[in-house]
Amino acid sequence: MKKSVFNLGVLVGIAVLGLTLSCKKSQATADLDYFRYSNADSVPQISVHRGGKGLAGFPENCLETMDYINGRMQAIFEVDVAQTRDGKLVLMHDNSINRTTTGEGLLRKMTYSELSKYNLKDDFGKVTPFKAPLFEEVLEWSKKNKVVLTVDVKRSVSQKEVIETIKKAKATSNCILITYDLEQAVSAYKLAPELLLSVAARNSTEFERLLNSIIPVENMVAFTGTRLSSPDLYKAIHDKNMLCILGTLGNLDKQAKARGDELYLKWKSLGVDIIATDRPFEVYRVLNQKDYE
Repeated sequence: MKKSVFNLGVLVGIAVLGLTLSCKKSQATADLDYFRYSNADSVPQISVHRGGKGLAGFPENCLETMDYINGRMQAIFEVDVAQTRDGKLVLMHDNSINRTTTGEGLLRKMTYSELSKYNLKDDFGKVTPFKAPLFEEVLEWSKKNKVVLTVDVKRSVSQKEVIETIKKAKATSNCILITYDLEQAVSAYKLAPELLLSVAARNSTEFERLLNSIIPVENMVAFTGTRLSSPDLYKAIHDKNMLCILGTLGNLDKQAKARGDELYLKWKSLGVDIIATDRPFEVYRVLNQKDYE
């Protein structure tokens, strides 16, 4: 197979760090007792949005992309789970396959066999040899490589079906299920009380609602949104021995790219435990280079 070429920014980042398999730390699992603030030093500090974006030759929501990144850094991988017409769960963010594959049309109107005829494209439109993976294949990969996935269930997919697939694969210790509101979180907890949940806690009101729900704090990791929150919120989350995730994907990533990657260190110093980003290599480089001053 012809070797894929990645962009210059990634190449420089890897060269500076000397990112090799030998320097990669052991991955954690998403056990309820492990993903706690008291273990923050050993939990991965980076969540890779859509399994990896912006890499030439490596598409988003692609198993080969995740494997490539995982070989070079410690991270959690956020993936999007959608469903084909014949009920197969696959990784895909959009309703349409137009942007990310060589095909056209709505995913829900095609079978997995039809989807498999098309190749994935990277973020620059370049066609790759890779195919959209089955969710069950990604779960097996996560178990084999001791990688944690944060699983985003798309609206067209049954939360129950995704949870049942995770259970069938015996991958509950490798998955954090993403929920966007209290109703989704409670539903997921009732279906799988052994599963760790990413819950929306963008402000103190949302956080208090979660604390007053039936969900135990040990089942929750707090997603504080894609904007910076008050350090008081991060402290309140930590006081409950919970970890918090900040989504820098979007505007905050753009700020760091324009003004300097040291901003990631500043945001970490406010109390952020895990950074969910479209720029994993840049975040990894700066977090492992020096402390924020």
